[in-house]
Amino acid sequence: MSESEAVRKTETIPQWKQAEVDELVEFIESYASVGIVGVAGIPSRQLQNMRRDLHGSAEVRMSRNTLTRRALEDVDDGLEQLTEFVSGQVALIGTNDNPFGLYQQLEASKTPAPINAGEIAPNDIVIPEGDTGIDPGPFVGELQQVGAEARIMDGSIRVTADSTVLETGEEVSDELANVLGELGIEPKEVGLDLRSVYSEGVLFEPDELAIDVDEYRADVESAAAAARNLSVNAAYPTARTAGTLLAKAAGEAKSVGLFAAIEDPELVPDLVAKADGQVRALAALIDDDEALPEELRGVEAPAAAEETDDESSDEDEDTQTDTDEDTDADDADDDDEDDGGDGAEGLGAMFG
Repeated sequence: MSESEAVRKTETIPQWKQAEVDELVEFIESYASVGIVGVAGIPSRQLQNMRRDLHGSAEVRMSRNTLTRRALEDVDDGLEQLTEFVSGQVALIGTNDNPFGLYQQLEASKTPAPINAGEIAPNDIVIPEGDTGIDPGPFVGELQQVGAEARIMDGSIRVTADSTVLETGEEVSDELANVLGELGIEPKEVGLDLRSVYSEGVLFEPDELAIDVDEYRADVESAAAAARNLSVNAAYPTARTAGTLLAKAAGEAKSVGLFAAIEDPELVPDLVAKADGQVRALAALIDDDEALPEELRGVEAPAAAEETDDESSDEDEDTQTDTDEDTDADDADDDDEDDGGDGAEGLGAMFG
């Protein structure tokens, strides 16, 4: 602590000032996050509306800058870092929300407002291209004087191209303020301007809090999904992936059981369905309906069975040829025909 700070700490101050400092200290200690907001240029009525809108989520406390600094120093605990942001028209803001949520809320509450002569442009001021809706007259000269590309067209004053009439940080002239007012352009936003906030031992400034929440959420979700996939693919069990790993293992075990035709009670329905499909595929290849039980007569080959490779097709054709030759031989010999009938009965018994 410097000598000047030590003197300020020990000097006697009026009772009302001490009471105000005590109230500020109590305010600061009652919130998880405390910040400094700029309130310059905000009309009192609009400021009251903002404070009302923040009710329940954040609270604004205004006081003299000297007393605000003293309260921050009395609390210490890192909050004294906020004193460097106490200048001009400022206020304390306290919330139990996180600093990012507070920043988003304050930014969302800002509203467009006209800018006055003598103010500093918070951003580039642009007069957009288009019809101004103003009848021909001296206003076209005023537009040109402030740097806008304007001319009279079709009985109206028109800005022929987007015109940057003032850059960030430059002072607004009387002429520009009048032109912007006439056009209804409100180039600045009015609201509580968060300068800094202290939370959980960390001092945050606006540029650190200005994040795209949707993009940040998408990044977190993508990282979580990638981590989950890695855990599952590496068979590394966690509380969130154990269920998926068990389901995956069960599916793989079932596939092995079906491939190996293991007669397990849980596999029997699938094995029967698989066998039924194979029988029906085979029945579709047999021309002699009398050789098949009634429920399999006229069965067409499944689409999957038709999409075979060339080798399978050749084998099927050879099998079919052999069957045709056997049938011709049976028709040629009566004894062979009787044997063929017995064979059909045996096949029917097997399928039955």
